[in-house]
Amino acid sequence: MENGDGGGRAPTPAGLPYYVALSQLLGLASVAATGAWLGLYRGGIAWESALQFNVHPLCMVIGMIFLQGDALLVYRVFRTESKRTTKVLHGLLHVAAFVFALIGLVAVFDYHRKKGYADLYSLHSWCGLLVFSLYFIQWLAGFSFFLFPGASFSLRNLYRPQHVFFGAALFLLSVGTALMGIKEALLFGLGTKYSLFPAEGILANVLGLLLLSFSVEIGRRRKRCSNSCWCTLL
Repeated sequence: MENGDGGGRAPTPAGLPYYVALSQLLGLASVAATGAWLGLYRGGIAWESALQFNVHPLCMVIGMIFLQGDALLVYRVFRTESKRTTKVLHGLLHVAAFVFALIGLVAVFDYHRKKGYADLYSLHSWCGLLVFSLYFIQWLAGFSFFLFPGASFSLRNLYRPQHVFFGAALFLLSVGTALMGIKEALLFGLGTKYSLFPAEGILANVLGLLLLSFSVEIGRRRKRCSNSCWCTLL
């Protein structure tokens, strides 16, 4: 394995900054499109009002998609940093993603409680709760194996491929769940008007395409990371 100062790692590709900039542009555009959709067509965001529901999609896009996606890029982007630095940054981004997602979940459950609406009856809600729960378990496992000093090298080496796989899988599941949520919100809010190409529907569809594009770019950058990138987990 390479030493702690990053020696022995593959050199950073010349075009990497441009690809990373593209991924960040797509991610920020997704967050901005979400805010525009909620602000222009859903009344904005507030906690103590009927607008509390709108906290949910914004926090989920920021947390479970944008921040989670950036966390997956850490080992690709910061290839020359120390192991400890990349581990901590990776973990902190996931913590921030979890906090945003938790706020989003609390907002929607609290909104349903105040309105007397049923919980957890739709496919979107089932997938969302499942992904959130697995994400929390994934973070706990990653902390225990890679940041907590008690895990042995052999255990970390054994778990590393599983951690990498489930990290990518949960990110893709998060994007898929978000797309289901967008479609559900449009059907509830627009009904049959959705088929008439209203401005809100078009904007929300563009948001969906931005989320897909962001996930593809994150996946493309992540796939090109050689095995030496992921050795920083150990």
